[in-house]
Amino acid sequence: MDPTIKLALETIELGKQAIVFCGTKSSAEKTAEEIAKKIKVEAEKEKGLLVLSEQLLHALDKPTKQCERLAKCVKKGIAFHHAGLVNKQRKLIEDNFRKGTIKIICATPTLAYGVDLPAFRVIIKTLRRYEHGYMEWIPTLEYLQIAGRAGRPKYDKIGEAIAIATTEAMKDEIIERYIHGLPEEIVSKLAVEPVLRMHLLALIATGFVRTKNDIIEFFKATFWAKQFSDFEMISMIIERMLNLLLKIGFVKKQKDAYRATRLGLRVSQLYIDPLTACHIVNCIKVAEKAKKEPSALALLQMISHTAEMRPLPGIRAKEYDELQEFLFKHGKELLEKEPSMWDIEYEDFLSSVKLARLFLDWINEVDEEIILERYKIRPGETRAKLEIADWLLYSASELAKIIGNKLFASAVKKLRLRMKYGVKEELLELVMLREIGRVRARMLYSFGIKSISDLRKVKKERLEKMLGKKIAEKVLSQIE
Repeated sequence: MDPTIKLALETIELGKQAIVFCGTKSSAEKTAEEIAKKIKVEAEKEKGLLVLSEQLLHALDKPTKQCERLAKCVKKGIAFHHAGLVNKQRKLIEDNFRKGTIKIICATPTLAYGVDLPAFRVIIKTLRRYEHGYMEWIPTLEYLQIAGRAGRPKYDKIGEAIAIATTEAMKDEIIERYIHGLPEEIVSKLAVEPVLRMHLLALIATGFVRTKNDIIEFFKATFWAKQFSDFEMISMIIERMLNLLLKIGFVKKQKDAYRATRLGLRVSQLYIDPLTACHIVNCIKVAEKAKKEPSALALLQMISHTAEMRPLPGIRAKEYDELQEFLFKHGKELLEKEPSMWDIEYEDFLSSVKLARLFLDWINEVDEEIILERYKIRPGETRAKLEIADWLLYSASELAKIIGNKLFASAVKKLRLRMKYGVKEELLELVMLREIGRVRARMLYSFGIKSISDLRKVKKERLEKMLGKKIAEKVLSQIE
């Protein structure tokens, strides 16, 4: 028997709970399914697990295959947990693990951060992951974070962290690297340019610093400066960032003092990368010259080609021709110029088009199962991208208002609603009602109920047949 499964089953026999850490989402799912196959559930516990299983299955408007796999595992008290699940599913799993209803969670390392769960045992299936083209050992700090999930103070006096080794050589490597090894040094993230740009603009926008000397003195006191030590180089980097903010019009210089422009102040308040804001402003100006409302695709590609949307979806070999054909048909709609195929930025640009197409499918009501198969992006990951998209679209509308492009701001406002509900424009009025999601709205529309005015004319009995009694009552209470 696989040692991971054996240890998981042994944990349940001890009356304890465990988190199994796997290297990938698919591995977490497969491991959970394999453990679930070996378990028989006691009759008195089965009912509660069936209720939880149904809740997880119907967390989306329409269950996907992933929902079905999760629901099947949970019937046995086993779950998988990763970024591909939607928030509702992750919360249900975490809450029921705390209650003791779920005995084993098979998860990716994201569960090691910021979540306090009562795991007596942590089982680490692998300490290597695929990065930069080959398998690499995870950092010692990450191992310590994962191992630290075992034996939580409020729940157990002791805890066990078990790493699986398949050979003696691997066992020796794990002991040397993680048991006896020292954790890596913490490195300041302030040196990352998007972070530095944002903080520098914020310091100027709030008036916390005025002169170049103020700026230098502030950064001298940071962990970044103390760690990096070469302040001459730091000064050069800050000078370059300042010149960039001046060039893109978010900062102005009056004598020796720096001040944020009206646009720069709003960018700082929106908390987006100044280069992202510059990209959006350029797109607004292109749309202004065209003197027409930008298309949904144009706006979606605009927000997809930003630092905030990274990591962008990878492009499989068979997708290149398809995406280039799509660009040939729709490229004229875009608000930024397509780079040359030989340009280093071309692949990023193409990835932004792929993500824009995913969003386009979402607002055109494509089934989530189809989206998962077409783009290899799970529902939870899609929801995370949708949240970022909403933030960027709101930012775009705010910048458009300052520039004075009302047509652009109006198009963005409409698109934000469509992105929120995942519907075509014709369903917007219906989905504004509580309990009416994209699936129910489309069903009502197909029966000729296209607006709230139409709903008011429908007999209660007919609506109950379509939506069920409870949902129909909730809908009618909103339109009376």
